[in-house]
Amino acid sequence: MQLDISTDSLPVYEALASKVRLAIIQQLTMRSMNIRELAESVGLSSAIMTMHIKKLEKSEIIRTEMVPGKAGIQKLCILDVEQIEIHFPPKTESLTKYHETILSVGHYTDFYVEPTCGLATPEQIIGEFDEPRYFLDPERVNAKILWFSKGYIEYKIPNFLTPTENPKALEISLEMSSEAPFTNENWPSDITFYLNNVNLGTWTSPGDFGDSPGKYTPDWWPKVINQYGLLKFIRITEEGTYMDGMKLSDVTIQDIQIRSMQWSFRVSVPNDAKNVGGVTIFGSRFGNYKQDIIFRLFYTKDLNPGTQKSIAKTND
Repeated sequence: MQLDISTDSLPVYEALASKVRLAIIQQLTMRSMNIRELAESVGLSSAIMTMHIKKLEKSEIIRTEMVPGKAGIQKLCILDVEQIEIHFPPKTESLTKYHETILSVGHYTDFYVEPTCGLATPEQIIGEFDEPRYFLDPERVNAKILWFSKGYIEYKIPNFLTPTENPKALEISLEMSSEAPFTNENWPSDITFYLNNVNLGTWTSPGDFGDSPGKYTPDWWPKVINQYGLLKFIRITEEGTYMDGMKLSDVTIQDIQIRSMQWSFRVSVPNDAKNVGGVTIFGSRFGNYKQDIIFRLFYTKDLNPGTQKSIAKTND
């Protein structure tokens, strides 16, 4: 099992943060057991043991199977993990200088979308649902949420890097989810990202979330459709491209024409993806995070010529 430092891995960390559940795991390393046997081995009631087993099941550390026994069908608990590996994000302590550009969701420069699709400002829907022509409406620059089932949306970003600055990492953060009819937490979608036409990798969004209102979603927004997404961080470094610390691809910052005067960033749901589940992008007035699409280019700075000469003279 592979974990990272993100909320996706929390169920495993929570499952392991218990002396009782650690004891259960120890028992299951010796043999598979039913709930009554586990309860007796650690001195608990079967009812309390069932609660612990549910947590371990949710974390996928164990699995349960219904099997025939002496007293009829019983639930057998089976250890389903041999080892756990935790991936930490690349170290960035020394990267304190960066250029930042914030783009509103509606400030795209190119698109091709298929229904279901739409966009909205914090005050109203732009045009009509499921009509791609409204992605050209002049009001779209004020959009703070957009969604589509297939296609892409592309943004242009200015590059303020100077000749004396050395690019080390580009970080892109945005709130996203899948795009299901109404909402569906189990609606996987393969979302692919491009920077300057270079494929950075694909992330599978788990679903389209509507179980509770988004923290910043306007009150007038229909309760039966997308409410919030997941805040994702794409980081392109000298070692590769990562999302939330997990490696997406081997694409490095040297591979993406990082010194171009402007960059293009594309969010795509291709027709040939394994999971064509659409995408929703949330801006600062929708969802759970008060932010738009943020680009940060981290860099180190060369010593200026005057300083270099002083160092050279001192060394002489």
